[in-house]
Amino acid sequence: MTVRSKAELALFGTTAIWGGTFVAMKIGLSDMSSMLQIALRFMVGALFFLVFFWRNIFPIPSSAILKGGILGLFLFLAFAAQTIGLNYTTASKSAFITGMMVIFVPLLQVIIERRAPKLGNILGVLVVLLGLWFLTSPTGAEFNVGDALTLVCAVLFGVYIVYLDVVSKETTTMQLTFLQVATCAVLGWTSIVLFEPPSFAFSEGSIVSLLYLTFLATLLATYVQTRFQKDTTPTRAVIIFTIEPVIASVAAYLILDEVLGTLGIVGGGLIILGVLVSEFSDAVPGLNMSFDPTQKDPASTS
Repeated sequence: MTVRSKAELALFGTTAIWGGTFVAMKIGLSDMSSMLQIALRFMVGALFFLVFFWRNIFPIPSSAILKGGILGLFLFLAFAAQTIGLNYTTASKSAFITGMMVIFVPLLQVIIERRAPKLGNILGVLVVLLGLWFLTSPTGAEFNVGDALTLVCAVLFGVYIVYLDVVSKETTTMQLTFLQVATCAVLGWTSIVLFEPPSFAFSEGSIVSLLYLTFLATLLATYVQTRFQKDTTPTRAVIIFTIEPVIASVAAYLILDEVLGTLGIVGGGLIILGVLVSEFSDAVPGLNMSFDPTQKDPASTS
């Protein structure tokens, strides 16, 4: 098995864990406030790293602290938007809208690298937007504030993926993972002090949710993504990530009795299709044409 194959298999496992987080967060939010959920999961994660892996973490170069802190900021903002949004939308809708993060990756690379988008990128965005309309069109499932916050989350996760691809090659996996988790913990508790009176009800659901989110979704998944994403390309990574909303929808159906309905399923399918069209545009004749409206047609110049 090649290095890239091992990395992509590891990212697939991470995606499966992420698929379950939507149900875990939804269950946890019935017993604890949004910022407290984030603060607790990342605080426990940071303490775990300090106790068991401090020799692999310290000393931390100042350059790594800055880059890990910025990465952690993007991660925290994305999780904050997603978690707060889950109070107002379903786990299934949240998963599909979050999955739109992969459509923003090539667009963000265009902005950062000053590169014109491919025709396939534009077509993919249009298909995704059509899918979002279908997903939020059934009566009782209209586009709401939770969906809007989740859409913001998708953009932030896109920024996170692009920046992770840059900085993951410049510092150790353990240091970068710890810095992300610690930054999210600090920002989570800071947000509680400034914005949100915490609430917590001790129950089986809240404890199981917190354990899943902390040890699987935070510690294991963050470490695996940080460790293995650099062994493949951002485009191939996000193709794997498109499976996440499918896993989340199945889990939400089995555990929470959520039903997307026919239009919701069509919308979810179109979102995945649009993502794949965008990501495979480089390899498909016609779709790989650069789209730059500012560039003049050579044939029209003398």
